[in-house]
Formats: sequence, C-alpha cells, structure tokens
Amino acid sequence: MKSFFFTYFTGNSSVFQRPQTVSQYMLYSGPFKLTGWTGTNNSWQFVKNNQYWDKKAVHLQKINYTVNESTTTTLNLFQEKKLDLTQLASEQVKNMKSSSDYTTYPYSITAFLVYNFQDSNATIKKALNNAKIRQAISLSINRKTLVKNVIGDASTVSKTFVPQDLVKDAKTGKDFADESTVKNSTSYNKALAQKLWKQGLKETGIKKLSIQLLASNDEPNKPISQYLKSALEKNLDGLTVNLSNIPSKVASSRAQSGDFDLYLSGWGADFNDPISHLQIMTNNSGYNYGKYNSSTYNALVNKAQNQDANDTSARWQDMINAEKTIMKDQGITPLYQTVYSYLQNPKVKGIIHNTAGTQWNYKYAYIAK
Repeated sequence: MKSFFFTYFTGNSSVFQRPQTVSQYMLYSGPFKLTGWTGTNNSWQFVKNNQYWDKKAVHLQKINYTVNESTTTTLNLFQEKKLDLTQLASEQVKNMKSSSDYTTYPYSITAFLVYNFQDSNATIKKALNNAKIRQAISLSINRKTLVKNVIGDASTVSKTFVPQDLVKDAKTGKDFADESTVKNSTSYNKALAQKLWKQGLKETGIKKLSIQLLASNDEPNKPISQYLKSALEKNLDGLTVNLSNIPSKVASSRAQSGDFDLYLSGWGADFNDPISHLQIMTNNSGYNYGKYNSSTYNALVNKAQNQDANDTSARWQDMINAEKTIMKDQGITPLYQTVYSYLQNPKVKGIIHNTAGTQWNYKYAYIAK
C-alpha cells in the first residue's frame, strides 16, 4: 500500500480541470476521496475511500497531485524519484523519448481554428464568410510540419473534426474519421490554396486582408500560432496575421464574447461517439463561438440526436454527412489531435487511461515491489 506522486504542469490547461469547490464540502462514491483542496491551491490528494463498495480492489492509500509551472522542475523531481508520473513539455520530448520511462497517452482532443462568422469588422466578416478563403487558409497549413517540428511531441495530424480512433463503424469496422474524410479539406496544397485565395478575394472585392489570431499563451499554443502566422502569410499573398497570445482565461472570455477573428481552440470528447464533437458546432450551441450556421449541418446533427437516434445505421450516416458538410465548408479548420507525453515510474501498474471522458482511473493502480 503506497502513495502515488503525480504532477501536472500549468502550461497545458486542457489536461486537468480542477474542482470549483473545497474538498470538505464534496461527496464521494468512488474509490478515492479528494482532500487538501481549498479551491485555489496547487497540490491536493486523493485518499482511499474506505466506504467504497469495492474497496478491497483499491491498492493505493493516497495519490498526491501537484501542479507546477516549470517542466524543468518536474523533470528534475522525476529523475530524483520524487514523482511517479509527470507530463513532458514538447521541447523535452526529443531528449526523453528514448528513455525507458517515456510513455504516451492519447486523448480525443482535436485542436482547430475557429472563424468568426459574425466579426465586428465588416471587411473581415465578408472574408471569413467566403468558403474559398477559409478553404485556402486550411490548405496553406502543413500539418505534418506543425506536428513534427513545432509541437514536437507524439500528437498526430487531424484530417477531420471528429478525432481518429474515437469510434468505429459497427458494420464495416472502419474508423469514423477515415469514412468521413473529405479530399482537399485538411491536406497541404499550396497551389490549390493560392488559387482559391485569389478567387475568394475576387468574389469579396478584397485586395488585402489583416486579421488577428487569438490564442492562449499556454504551451504549445504560442509556437503554434507563430507557425500559423508564418505559413499563412507566406502562402497567401496580401494576408497579414497579427497574433494575440494572452492568458487562457482571458482568451477564453474573449472568444466566448466573439471578440476575435480567428481563434485557436480545441475540444475533447466527453464520450466515445462522434456527436460529442459534432454537437458543439450547431447554431444553438454555447460552444460555437464563431457562430457557424449551416442549415444542412444543423439538420443532420438534429436527426442524429432525435429522429434517427434509435436507428444505428441512419444515425451513423447522419453523422458522416455532418462531418463531411463542415469539412467542405471549412466551418472550422482542424489542425492536430493531442497525444500527451509522460515519464512514468515503471513500477506503477494498473492505471486505466480513457481516451474520452474521464481520462484517468486509478482504482486498480499499484506500485510493484
């Protein structure tokens, strides 16, 4: 019966959403109870819940969590054997991926660009409402370069809004992302991008365009936004991308209020179903910050959730068509799918990692002798 030491670093705010109340006022029905949480502190514990119905299966007495701003500090702590599991920053992966302690945990998070279809600037609004301009932006981004050279961890290229390996077709066994991929939607094609860009500018009567890209300053969003600026300005004549890298809470608040042109965002699946992603881009969704509004897309998602909810085949096809619709429109532009890199004590066994919903399950975790 041992304690397990786990750390997160604050550079990736999507990893862990902390509870919004103090631990003493919370109720617990699972294998662990939260202790030491005051609402704002950077360390807390999960302690074995002796009232849990299956407590005999729980090996760990305590899990110690800490949050640290410095990945250099957390790496040192791991190497000093003061941590059992710690996440690596992108720049650390290159040097650590050959370590026997290196491991990866995928998660069904798609990072994407949001377009503001209701932009307060009339010229930018006209541009972003032109499908060819949005398509040109997507085709100007070399996602392989982005993942390999900029992000630098185990993340993978996105070809659809719904993540790869989230769910497969019950009949064919094919992955949803493979079945719904639209040609020339997320591939890198400079020539086609420039052609569509010129056509889009001509259709809108715009000669030059200056837009602002809003992103948090969390790692790795800052280098990603810098890469996007470079790629878009290089490939699309007359485009200027101004960067606004600000604290995540401020960026999120601005995005929710529609105060952006482009926004670097992302979404993680709450459960293993395409609708977890698809539903957030309907016109009545509170997460549709850019106000994308396609009657075709809205109808397909609505059918999947209502009329065809009990017809597996029809529902699947609704969702396939919805994915294809938003990709043809480039209602958003998918960039990459998150795979987190960690160093893990090889003696730590039994952790269950879920790629959607609650990420970690420590019920059966233990530290081998």
